[in-house]
Amino acid sequence: MATLDGLPPLRDVIQRHGLDAKKALGQNFLLDLNLTQKIARSAGPLDGVTVFEVGPGPGGLTRAILSLGAKKVIAVERDSRCLPALAEIGKHYPGRLEVIEGDALKTDFSALAPEGPVKIIANLPYNVGTQLLINWLLPENGQWPPFWESLTLMFQKEVGLRIVADEDDDHYGRLGVLAGWRTDAHMVFDVPPQAFTPPPKVTSTVVHLIPRTNPLPCEVAKLERVTQAAFGQRRKMLRQSLKPVGGEALLVKAGIDPARRAETLSVEEFVRLANSL
Repeated sequence: MATLDGLPPLRDVIQRHGLDAKKALGQNFLLDLNLTQKIARSAGPLDGVTVFEVGPGPGGLTRAILSLGAKKVIAVERDSRCLPALAEIGKHYPGRLEVIEGDALKTDFSALAPEGPVKIIANLPYNVGTQLLINWLLPENGQWPPFWESLTLMFQKEVGLRIVADEDDDHYGRLGVLAGWRTDAHMVFDVPPQAFTPPPKVTSTVVHLIPRTNPLPCEVAKLERVTQAAFGQRRKMLRQSLKPVGGEALLVKAGIDPARRAETLSVEEFVRLANSL
């Protein structure tokens, strides 16, 4: 079967290298190169861009990103079994693929970022996707705007709905507040289970996030405290759920009705609460 880039079909690559997906690593491989191209195109033009990828596996998305003209792909892969397959892609695109064997949760991506535009595009392993997103939204070094100019990431649809949710949405919670505070996020398209090998039990979705250059001024630690307290008891009135951080006095100071519940507060109101701490 012909492929878009002259490399072997992914099914052949997986069979030749014995790359059965491991549940413990959250692996679900995308084998349709038309679909991986669609994901990569969702990130916008890639000419002259360095792309970070997490969990490339046999390299379907990696190939799509490189074929669309990315200057370089820096891929972090925990599964050493995938390295020979990725090395074959590197030979096909000389000097444009760097593979780092390691744990993405322990990787300092900002330290690896070169000069010039950087985008992150990844079919994230389900078991670490949310934490990786939080790490990129709330970097330890406090840098904002961040080193990346966009994130184009695959999540379980349930997580995607939480990322893009606004107030009064059933999916709205801490993740929606953090993502809404620091980025403009939207869901691009869904991916059905049968697109993956092995097929997961849930639908997936691609989410695109662009950082806000000037998010509302706020201390990250304080915003995390108020959102954690508020959504930790989301069915209770805020005068009750926010008792650990000041309760009714804090709400009055921020000009918010103590009888409201967490899911009714906008991002701006959560920032006011944090700034009133």
